[in-house]
Amino acid sequence: MSEPFYVSRAEVWKVEGLHRRARLETGTEFDMGVHGPIKEHYRLEAQDLPLPVDYMVALTGG
Repeated sequence: MSEPFYVSRAEVWKVEGLHRRARLETGTEFDMGVHGPIKEHYRLEAQDLPLPVDYMVALTGG
């Protein structure tokens, strides 16, 4: 098996409740959580923040 071409390094930690913060190897930080229909469906009390999947959709161009 060959060596990996690229290895992604990131940290994710809990800020409070459902609020998470991530830091990429470049130093870029961003917050994740819940919002909209998911919050309503599960009757969650939390700050409106993008879901992790929102970032994934955005990075693929939408």
